[in-house]
Amino acid sequence: SYGEVNKFASDKITCGITSIAFSKSGRLLFAGYDDFNTYAWDTLADSSQCAFSLPQPHENRVSCLGVNGNGDALCTGSWDTNLKIWA
Repeated sequence: SYGEVNKFASDKITCGITSIAFSKSGRLLFAGYDDFNTYAWDTLADSSQCAFSLPQPHENRVSCLGVNGNGDALCTGSWDTNLKIWA
């Protein structure tokens, strides 16, 4: 059976989560949000502090994201009709 092993949340983030993906190593958990931002959570650190947010948010909610097979790039998609690649 499965049980909850951790929970990642911040009082500063009050909107919904739209998408998630783990980094290739599993260390980072990327999450896209309704507030147009993508945050990265360090799965080995304090779960109440996001590790970082991507520097230029979208102009509308993040609707999807994914990590490439090599693990060296992240793509975020948004309702603003843009795909952004972060590397």
